[in-house]
Amino acid sequence: MKLSSDLQAFQGRIGYEFKDPELLIRALTHGSFSSATRPDNQRLEFLGDRVLGLVMSEKLLRDDREAPEGTLAPRYNALVRKEACADVARQIDLGDVLKLGRSEMKTGGRRKLALLGDAMEAVIAAVYLDGGLQAARRMILSLWGDRIDKVEDDARDPKTALQEWAQARKMPPPEYVETGREGPDHAPMFTITAKLSNGRSAETKANSKRAAEQAAARALLKQLESKK
Repeated sequence: MKLSSDLQAFQGRIGYEFKDPELLIRALTHGSFSSATRPDNQRLEFLGDRVLGLVMSEKLLRDDREAPEGTLAPRYNALVRKEACADVARQIDLGDVLKLGRSEMKTGGRRKLALLGDAMEAVIAAVYLDGGLQAARRMILSLWGDRIDKVEDDARDPKTALQEWAQARKMPPPEYVETGREGPDHAPMFTITAKLSNGRSAETKANSKRAAEQAAARALLKQLESKK
């Protein structure tokens, strides 16, 4: 079958041309658009997550042959978590070619972090099934690019790091309070404040509660570090 012009352009953006175009179409089909004859991308997402994990594990081990597991693990988590996948998806305009049902389109599905991250993993699986591990590895390393070299040595989830900071000082866990919400329902912007029992706090905005909480925790950690 012949792919539409937008999917052909998408192949150019990911640097891979499919022998079986149906795999690409399936990878881009969200559950809201699926049917009995048109499967969604959930099974591919499951596989793609594992392929991404293998490629990143290999890459980190090769790049730093002396690093202990305790150093490698947070780097790995930073590179494979949903936020990283969604960031790469935005880089290649994956949202523009997603096949979504009307309800998802109306609620801004093409910009949703979880949906973009899932679809990115599905595309990885589609490339793996179509061209093998080497093809998937080439695409992943190309698209993740400088993110791999620049990943912080201590790339722990900022909410986890902030909680550990508090626990080490025998303080209760941080609180995350939604202090504002603006914008239309399909593209809301959340304001979240991260608070510690000692009165320290930081406020940030993001287009999802999870992202705003992570950003607030990160901002508070930087604030605490600057006071050392």
